[in-house]
Amino acid sequence: MALNSFFTQGTTGEQDLVQDLVDEQIKMFGKNVYYIPRTLVKEDSVFGEDTLSKFEGAFEVEVYLEDAGGFRGDGDIFSKFGVRIQDQVTFIISRRRFTAAVDDNATLIVEGRPNEGDLIHFSMVNKTFEIQYVEHEQPFYQLGNQYVWGLRCELFEYSDEDIDTGVAAVDAIQTNFASAISVVMAEGGSGIFTVGETVTGGTSATTAEVKTWDATTRTLQVINRSGGFRVGETITGNDSTAVWTTYNYNTLNNVNDEFDNNWTIETQADDIIDFTQSNPFGEYGNSGGTL
Repeated sequence: MALNSFFTQGTTGEQDLVQDLVDEQIKMFGKNVYYIPRTLVKEDSVFGEDTLSKFEGAFEVEVYLEDAGGFRGDGDIFSKFGVRIQDQVTFIISRRRFTAAVDDNATLIVEGRPNEGDLIHFSMVNKTFEIQYVEHEQPFYQLGNQYVWGLRCELFEYSDEDIDTGVAAVDAIQTNFASAISVVMAEGGSGIFTVGETVTGGTSATTAEVKTWDATTRTLQVINRSGGFRVGETITGNDSTAVWTTYNYNTLNNVNDEFDNNWTIETQADDIIDFTQSNPFGEYGNSGGTL
């Protein structure tokens, strides 16, 4: 038997009223966060992942913190790999506000909804979370409509993504944790490299982003290399127009990691193991030739 035509399951006016009330409650009791969409650069269709993905925009929007008593998850635990912080949190975001603040202004992998893999920066605690799952049916169709998204998130673990959002606290993740190498320049160069600019190799056409430049020691630290620079080639700053010639380098040690001992292990291993035969599967890092 059909539904009684004299009783509606929710008119447009009623649904708009509920949405207005939801938006108002989040604005009153919520927190401001930055929604940061992920951009795919080179997606692997086999594994369904993109190791070169990047984050290039941040959009401020209000959310409601579902876990008012604190973060969920295992918290701070000591594992065989050291201390791990496994905070989890669920953010509630208005569908209408998400459309106006984010979807209408950003290019999303899947349009019209928050995407798994996108980031949420929670400024109040200065932490960045990655969306693991988007709950789209809670509460379940009140008056025949849905009004919020539930964003289940875990603390973001940086994995060499390119981050340039314009939010200093978020961009610092890349600066502090990206794999970085030092390149010592020969005397006779000109100009001063600026932090954040792109430099290009004159011979290799390799590009990288400047992390630091020490004019006294002529040492350039770079991140996000697209390939390998060559010894003796000129490195030019795209913005500063500084021009210097590479003298030597070390690709084995990540200067962003104080515990990195790749160079020590490599040199000591040469006295223990016979490395006269090359590895048929390829070599990782070197101390001469190319960076």
